[in-house]
Order: sequence, then structure tokens, then C-alpha cells
Amino acid sequence: MNGFFKLVSTFQTQAEPAYCGLTTLVVVLNALSVDPGRRWKGPWRWFDESMLDCCEPLENVKKNGITFSKVSCLAQCAGASVQAFRANESSLDLFRSFVETCASSEDHHLVVSYDRQILKQTGTGHFSPVGGYHRHKDMALILDVARFKYPPHWVPLSLLWEALNSVDEATGKSRGFMMITKRAKPTCFLFTLSCKDQRWRAMCKYLLEEVPHLLKSRGFTTIEEVVYTVFGSLPADVASFVKWIVEVKPAVNGPIEKVDRDETERLPYKSKVLQQLRQTRAFVLITKWMEQNSVNSPEDESLQTAILQACCQGAAAFRGSNCYSNVKCFKKDVKESNVTSNGARREAVVMSSRVLVDGCEQVIDALVPKRPLSGNVGKGSVLQQDGIDQVTLEEDAFHPTTRDLLAVLLLALPPSTWEQIPDLRIHAEISRIVSRKELPHELQLEVEHLFEQAFFVSRSCTEEALTEEALIETKN
Repeated sequence: MNGFFKLVSTFQTQAEPAYCGLTTLVVVLNALSVDPGRRWKGPWRWFDESMLDCCEPLENVKKNGITFSKVSCLAQCAGASVQAFRANESSLDLFRSFVETCASSEDHHLVVSYDRQILKQTGTGHFSPVGGYHRHKDMALILDVARFKYPPHWVPLSLLWEALNSVDEATGKSRGFMMITKRAKPTCFLFTLSCKDQRWRAMCKYLLEEVPHLLKSRGFTTIEEVVYTVFGSLPADVASFVKWIVEVKPAVNGPIEKVDRDETERLPYKSKVLQQLRQTRAFVLITKWMEQNSVNSPEDESLQTAILQACCQGAAAFRGSNCYSNVKCFKKDVKESNVTSNGARREAVVMSSRVLVDGCEQVIDALVPKRPLSGNVGKGSVLQQDGIDQVTLEEDAFHPTTRDLLAVLLLALPPSTWEQIPDLRIHAEISRIVSRKELPHELQLEVEHLFEQAFFVSRSCTEEALTEEALIETKN
């Protein structure tokens, strides 16, 4: 019962009938003291269901629930480490060992996905955390997050395993269990993958399935040809799949004048990661390829446009609105002001935007590293110094642009992407360029985080594709 006390201190009831997966994650993430990286209410950084929307829109979850793979994806995106197992690929003995491990630990928690009907309960698929284990009776304690239906209850482990080892009709795949722990390394602060845009499925399938086949079937003489093959035919804008993170908060008594210690630490971190990325050969290669092929960045990727969009998204979340279309933003009202920390001037500014959410006006502040005054954002060119390509950028291009998103995505693609390139010289060169081992520490953490996200996203993408095929076969 070692894990019970941590879980019960954060135990709560699901806010919606189909929110069992989200609420289970909220309980576990808060029990593990995973930092959501943003405030919940007042000064408190605390997970609630509204924050867990990176892998599936909340409106969809509210209507249809959430799948096993999406829950594991959400846990990973939220900053936890996840080991997920389908029951049909596991065994009762392995399940029992994980139950014992998690019940005996305060920093390892087990989430189960099971069929209620096998437990003689009302309903079908359900998620809940396991709060304890009785070795002599071989029973597990289910902390049911649908507390309006069932209190915490003990279940014979063999019966619970039978409920796990059932097929989810929505996906045609087995249910299962996952062990969730706090990551030993800090979570990302600058880049993340997003599944909010419906085009992510096409991006996922193209990058993880089609690109390796394209690279295998073509003969290359230059690295630029490889980059063109990978990015020249993207099915969607890269910004629909790779996002950069902006911190926003409601303005209280005017714009922010001071930032807290955590914010002071994160701002230079973001600048450092971006600077490290722009010093990689991957970024130089992307810039060179874009110039040679006249690939233009979107016209709306200026800092003000990005901040405006972030403020609108934040306003909808703070108002509890899941519908982004209900938000009206006023571009002319994006304003800047300097901030301080502990009385000292810092390299940061607050960009404030006035927005309307469901007819109610709200001012949202976005905190960004201080922007030097100069020319256009995101413009760059490749120069040669000592025979090596280098990129020169305008001073104010500190915030991520299309070049940065493409470069970090190139670094985060699985190593297996390049294995089938026929030319050994080209294969060796691209492998050196995208190798994560030689990256600076901060950038390496960011890239590894994106790589792990891609792994869970690819599983979800494959699962949804199989589900769609099954539905088509059923209709036929």
C-alpha cells in the first residue's frame, strides 16, 4: 500500500462521464509531483483535465472517450515516463509483477484499462489507477475515478487481468496497463509535437512510413537531395505538427512587471536551446535547402502573430472554452512591456493582447525572451567561413520559425529513417548530421523528448489507421 497514500491525496472524481482516462492521468501526475509547467489557479501548478489536450481535442474526449494509446501519449507529453503493455502482448505473471512493484512504491503508479462488464459493473471500457495489492489474497485495489458510480474496491487479480485482456471495440485492439513514473530528465520547454490539428495523421504517416520507402527507392548524390525528398512533399505545414511553446497567463492589475524564479530560469533556457539548434549542421542544411529551392516561410510567422495566436488559445483555456472559434483577437492591441526579476532588469518582455471569449473581454500576457530591435523576423542566409557553411540571422529572429521547426524535426526522426539509403557515403553523412549523441545537453533533451513523443504518436497513428480499415471492411 506504499503508493496508496500518494494517490489518495490527489484522488478525484472525473469531471465528465467519458473523462476517466484524463482524470486517471491527473491523479497519477499530481501524485508524482510532475510539473505541468504552468499555473492551474492562483500560484498553484497543478494538473487538471483541461491541460491534457495535446494528443486529442477535449471535445472529442468528452464525446467519445479516449483510447489506450492516446492515454499513454498524453502521459508522455505531460512530462512523465511511460511503459505501456497490451494485455495480448503480455501475461498475468508480468502484470502481477508490475502491480507489486507499483503498490510497493511511492514514485511508480499503475494505470489499468479494462472492461467493466467482466467485473459485473455497468458500462464498458474504463481507466483507473491501482492503489494497492494484497499478496496473500492476490487482489488489487482499484481507485475508481468514477466515484459517483463505485467507491474504491478490491478485485481478484486474475479477474482484473481478464478484464484487461479484452478487445476495445473502438480500436479493435486489446486493452492493457501502463506504469507511469516521473521523468529523470526535465521535460521540454521549447518544442513539442501536437495532435490538435487533424492533419497530424497525414504528417505522421508520411514521415514515419512513406519517407523510409522513398529514401530506399532513390539514388542520391548530395545531402540536399535527401532533405528535399523528406521535406519537399510534406502533406501539411510543419507548424501543424511541431509546435513551439509560449507561456501565457491572464493579466491581473495591468501587464506583468515581475517574473518568478522558474520563469527567470526558463527564459534563458529557451534562448539557449534555440541558439544551439541554429548552430547545428541540420539547421544549416535546412536553410541552404530552403534558399536553393526558393522555399518561403509562411508570411504569418512573425513574433506578434505567434503571440496573438497563443494569447487566443490561452484565453479560451482560461475561460473553460474548448471551442477556439469562440475567441476573437485584436491584433492591434498586442503591446510590449519590460519585466524585472528581484529588482534586476532581465532579458524578457511581456506581450499583452486583448481578446474576446464568448463575448467577454480578457487581457492575456505572454512572456518571451527580450527581443533586440532590428529587421525582419526569421530571415537568414548561408555564408561560408573557413570552408564551412554557417547561417547568419537577423538579431530579432530569436523565436522559432519554419527553419527551426524543420531542423528540430529532422534531428528527431527515428534513426531507422535513414537505414535504407543505398549510397553508403550519403547514409554515413546524414547519420552524422542527425546524431543526437554530439548535441549540446539542452538541445539533446529537447530532441529526445520529441523522439519519444513521435514513438507514441506513431503507435496512435497506426492504431487509428487499422481502426479505419476495420470500419471500411465492416461497411463493405
